[in-house]
Amino acid sequence: MMEEIIALLRKSETLLVTSHANPDGDAIGALLAMGLALKGLNKRVTLYNESPIPAVYRFLPSVDAVCGDIPAGQRFDAAVVLDCGDMTRIGERFTLLKEIPRVVNIDHHLTNTGFGHYRIIDPGACASTEIVFRLLKRMEIPIDSDIATSIYTGILTDTGSFRFANTNAAAFDICAEMVERGVIPHEVARHVYGTYSLGRIKLLNMALDSLEISVNGKLSLMTLTRNMFEETGTHLEDVDGLINYAKRIEDVRVAALIVETRNGRSGNARGDVRRFHVSLRSDGSVDVAAIAAAYGGGGHAAAAGFGIEASLADLKLRIIDWANGL
Repeated sequence: MMEEIIALLRKSETLLVTSHANPDGDAIGALLAMGLALKGLNKRVTLYNESPIPAVYRFLPSVDAVCGDIPAGQRFDAAVVLDCGDMTRIGERFTLLKEIPRVVNIDHHLTNTGFGHYRIIDPGACASTEIVFRLLKRMEIPIDSDIATSIYTGILTDTGSFRFANTNAAAFDICAEMVERGVIPHEVARHVYGTYSLGRIKLLNMALDSLEISVNGKLSLMTLTRNMFEETGTHLEDVDGLINYAKRIEDVRVAALIVETRNGRSGNARGDVRRFHVSLRSDGSVDVAAIAAAYGGGGHAAAAGFGIEASLADLKLRIIDWANGL
């Protein structure tokens, strides 16, 4: 199907390129790499993400071109959806895809629902940026230092600096080539891992204070509420990476991070029912994608998530009860 996608991209003049809300480094890297490549072909490209770009990724080339809204009435020949296991992961504007004649789905999540007219879904890829790299190479699009920096950042972050189980030979080969094309590794690392706002440090402190461990010691659980975001002056994009602190605790097999999302309380008559996103990380011994799928979410065996409406107390109880069976 890659050849069909290439033909579609070459003949399309106006394209929407998007990735999932609350984007991580892979979603942003893939978005920018694809957008820059298509603009290099003189296409009219709109780069869209519902959420603000996290501060640690704002160093990336052309990141200011990513818009947070799409003007009403704007028409596209095709859309490229990146790093989304389900089209709803785009956010509230996902219904826009139904109005676009051709939708391309590029992803590496095992739980991808197979949406779109054209698909490249490769769970064996270390990151969606790996798939974008292969696509650009097949299209013989020159990879300059800007595109290379986006691809490198996506792979670096989604493999956890080559520490996660999804790290494959391609991760090293591609990153080596990106360095040859102008990436400065220590500069990328300085931005991604070495720069935090004071508010994010305060948010981390609150997350650590919320830490709970299941009775059997196999689950670590952290919670972030809207009140915490307001008190620290932070946003959802500042959550990126915080779950790793819970994951690194000795003997923990699964880490969970409960985050109260922006839409806050649902329309439910019970005032204690709110909307949460639950991120799950595993040491590799537990398939958290299967757990997330049971709640309508998805992801990888070692990293997954889902959205849910519940009271915080009930949600915690469900997660801890499940963990006690590990």
